[in-house]
Amino acid sequence: MPPRRTPRTLRAIPAALALLGLAPTCLLASTPTGAQTPRSEPSSGSRALTSPAPAGSRSPVSPAADAALALLVTRGKAPAAALLAQDDFGSQFADAGDGIDRSDHFRAGSITKTFIATVVLQLAAEHRLSLSDSVDAHLPGLVSGAGNDGSRLTLRALLTHTSGLYDFTADTLGTVPVTPLQAVRIALTHPPADPGRYAYSNTNYVLLGMVVEQVTGHSYATEAERRIITPLRLTGTSFPGARTSLPSPHGRAYAADGSDVTELDPRVAGAAGELVTTLADLDRFYGALLAGELLPPGQLREMLNTRAAHGSYGMGLYPVKLPCGTTVWGHNGRISGSYVRSAATVDGRRVLTFRVNTDGIADPGLEPALLAAEFCPRTE
Repeated sequence: MPPRRTPRTLRAIPAALALLGLAPTCLLASTPTGAQTPRSEPSSGSRALTSPAPAGSRSPVSPAADAALALLVTRGKAPAAALLAQDDFGSQFADAGDGIDRSDHFRAGSITKTFIATVVLQLAAEHRLSLSDSVDAHLPGLVSGAGNDGSRLTLRALLTHTSGLYDFTADTLGTVPVTPLQAVRIALTHPPADPGRYAYSNTNYVLLGMVVEQVTGHSYATEAERRIITPLRLTGTSFPGARTSLPSPHGRAYAADGSDVTELDPRVAGAAGELVTTLADLDRFYGALLAGELLPPGQLREMLNTRAAHGSYGMGLYPVKLPCGTTVWGHNGRISGSYVRSAATVDGRRVLTFRVNTDGIADPGLEPALLAAEFCPRTE
């Protein structure tokens, strides 16, 4: 792996902080216990324009978003944070702290679910399956025991997290590598929640990965590569299987206690969170998906329909309504050592992906503040 850069942070702009309602007195950084990459307090900062914007146009990254990104390091307690914004005028990278480069590969966690849902909806468009199919129609007898019944669960229920199936990672804590069958069997030792109620469960997407393989004769990884990764030229995106190392280039990943968890067996998540990718690839993927490049109009409408989950979730995507009234669509991903969030306008013309190189953000209010700073109308 090439040597990392010297520490870089973003400008903390007082006016932008005021817009976010965040006090600049909170700009204090500390190094997590066990972290091997030093961090610095926000100071002079740096931003690199990937594609220049035309004269007179605005930059994709606003000063308020810059400030919010810096706070992911200070108030959010992340060793490093970065974002890549893309719109019709170009794309722009920004980072805070030290330890993330624009081209780095990282684990994307549950963002994998958007890829899996896209493959399933493509198969539905090809009439190779129906969202009204029962789980038993494709995986006969697998979902049974402790009150679970695959004959009464549909693929739509899996996609929308309304199946009631127990989340196997509640038992494994996302740290134990398991096969898909083992993951399902762990879940089936628990009774289901009420079917029809939204309850996020990684088990749903492990099962969808198994359905894809049963229908196509190929693994979900092979189908996603053929249907999404190759056509969109997502050259930094892969399904690593059991490979514990990240492709180069990459930085380090840290657990909440500061321990280095860069090496990780992706089978802790499987079809629910295995993906490795880059910021640019995620922007490209979500922009293309919402622009209709991957799904026919009917299937894209299904993906964006949140009725089954009572407004909380579509199919591999969920909406967030920002204070200004704008609704963005996307997904987040959390896996040991990585937290990622992609969001886009419903037409896919404006996309933002940000990440930190640890499990999460200490202050949960920072994520919506960053999204609002970037997607809400502004004058500059």
